[in-house]
Amino acid sequence: MNLLQKAFETDNGINYTNIGLMLISSLFSFLLPFETFLFVYAFLGPLHYLTEISWLEKRNFFTTRKRDIVVFILCGILFTIPVFFKGTAIQNYSSRIMMLAVFYAVIIVFVKNNILKYILAAVFFFISMAKKDDYNGQSFLWFGVMLPTIIHVFVFTGLFILFGALKSKSKTGILSLAVFIICPFALLLLNTNFVLATSSETIKTNMSSFEIINRTLILIFGLDGSVTNLQTALQLTKEFLFNSPVAITVARFVAFAYTYHYLNWFAKTTTIKWHEISKIRMMVIMLLWITSIVIYLINYQLGFKILFFLSIMHVLLEFPLNIVTLKGIGTELRKIVR
Repeated sequence: MNLLQKAFETDNGINYTNIGLMLISSLFSFLLPFETFLFVYAFLGPLHYLTEISWLEKRNFFTTRKRDIVVFILCGILFTIPVFFKGTAIQNYSSRIMMLAVFYAVIIVFVKNNILKYILAAVFFFISMAKKDDYNGQSFLWFGVMLPTIIHVFVFTGLFILFGALKSKSKTGILSLAVFIICPFALLLLNTNFVLATSSETIKTNMSSFEIINRTLILIFGLDGSVTNLQTALQLTKEFLFNSPVAITVARFVAFAYTYHYLNWFAKTTTIKWHEISKIRMMVIMLLWITSIVIYLINYQLGFKILFFLSIMHVLLEFPLNIVTLKGIGTELRKIVR
């Protein structure tokens, strides 16, 4: 077995490869936080969405019936509408839509009766939609902003690593989890405004679609005493977001979370075998990926809008897998306790 096979086809090799990818992600995120984030989001993001959705489809989206994903598709459409039509009424229910999707994922994993699934989903829909979003409330903060972004790319990536380590009882798996936790903490503790490049106006413009993530994390991490709620976070100036040590620290964390999230997916290719699909499907995926990159190169903000539905759908369609993973972690921990 050659070195490349050891790196990608053995448990220890994959774990060491992932540790290397974490360190690489940390380095680029430290030196070029905004540029690294924008690059991986545009170039690796679409390929990740397409290949993961394809992989989930081959596994029935971790549901008993593929038609169960209809609710996720409807949630994705509703969540996407405000991106194209700002000020629409549905914009006031973004966190409620995401809460519905999470609750529905729990239902389809644990409830086997198909009629009961839809009854429970319908009841929760009317309950959740009875109240509009409070933009300074915890539900909007965690479900409207954090869940489809940082919780998806960072928290669940960590949980997948934990589940794999527990299931395989791998010491290198635990080591990779430790490095995964240490890297972002190191980036957060290095509270310095040193960056390799000065963010241009183009970078600032392209980051405008993602600023709410950085603003929310400044609030959650408590890095600035003047930011006490999301409203005050949204009032932070562009100058602050791109030049203050606090904001640069947060940008590094975001860049690391997204960069490693994508790299981790591609590093698992030989393990989960998402590439084992028909030639026609692979050609379609490659064509769509290249097209998306071209759109981003022509106009980054246009690319964000056009790809937004695909982006949010890969988050929603992963919810059943997330629930299954949490269930699996609980099972493995109970085994250890026993």
